[in-house]
Amino acid sequence: MEKVKNNSMETKMTDFILLGLSHPPNLRIFLFLIFLVIYIFTQLGNMLILITIWSDPQLHIRPMYILLGVLSFLDMWLSTVIVPRIIISFTPASKVIQFGECVAQLYSFHFLGSTQCFLYTLMAYDRYLAICRPLHYPVLMNGHLCTMLVTGAWLAGSIHGAIQATLTFRLPYCGPNQVDYFFCDIPAVTKLACTDTRIIEILIVSNSGLISVVCFILLVVSYAVILVLLRKQISSGRRKVLSTCAANLTVITFFLGHRIFIYSGSSTSLPEDKVVSVFFTAVTPLLNSIIYTLRNENMKNDLNKLTGRKEGKEDK
Repeated sequence: MEKVKNNSMETKMTDFILLGLSHPPNLRIFLFLIFLVIYIFTQLGNMLILITIWSDPQLHIRPMYILLGVLSFLDMWLSTVIVPRIIISFTPASKVIQFGECVAQLYSFHFLGSTQCFLYTLMAYDRYLAICRPLHYPVLMNGHLCTMLVTGAWLAGSIHGAIQATLTFRLPYCGPNQVDYFFCDIPAVTKLACTDTRIIEILIVSNSGLISVVCFILLVVSYAVILVLLRKQISSGRRKVLSTCAANLTVITFFLGHRIFIYSGSSTSLPEDKVVSVFFTAVTPLLNSIIYTLRNENMKNDLNKLTGRKEGKEDK
């Protein structure tokens, strides 16, 4: 651990040590391989989605697939920010992370996470318009408008990440420097601050918790309206859309449930926090690539084209 003193004689931390995940020593190699496989398949799956969308001129101009492509990119980036650090924790490599790297990791995590929150909300809104207001859909949601909304989501996510990082790292850190977590996140890092953090914690919870709860309410309402409408119009095509919406809502519940669980509670790091966070940061990006691909007929057809298989039926 290195410390430096500024002009006011206050000790400042220059690095942190990520303690990682608690695990039996005999499972180290197994866990290393598991997370390595998850990371590789997450990158390959989401990259395949991006290639599929941009190789079909009919897909990359449609709002639904613009949103899906952005989600895949965010999943790849989010996985890259977190999972390699988990993998390193199972090796003899140094667990030290420089102060600036810790700031960048926390900012990136909250920037990407909040952008995904907004993106999930846009995806629910897009499905609501397509299913509940099909005649007005081309006017209310088109490629140009969708691109503007996505840009707004990126900007809002960037602002949110900057606020969270600023609130966290404006606190004084003077030791110890061991972060009882597998990446630099707010609850684990603020525990190390050598000052009263209650006001900062309230601001952080108000920021992250409010965004998560509002997005979750909007998502549940949107999908509830869709599901009620589809329940009254059962057919083979409607059943497929109903199944897809239910799967999407399940993934979104995992995603936002994690944020509400972690950032609406106390800053105390619990073993349950790590389990939930590992699922969110490592597994959810992989699930997204599976669910949003295998439950979308157009995506499956284009994937079949890329792999040389027989083309299936198109979505109506």
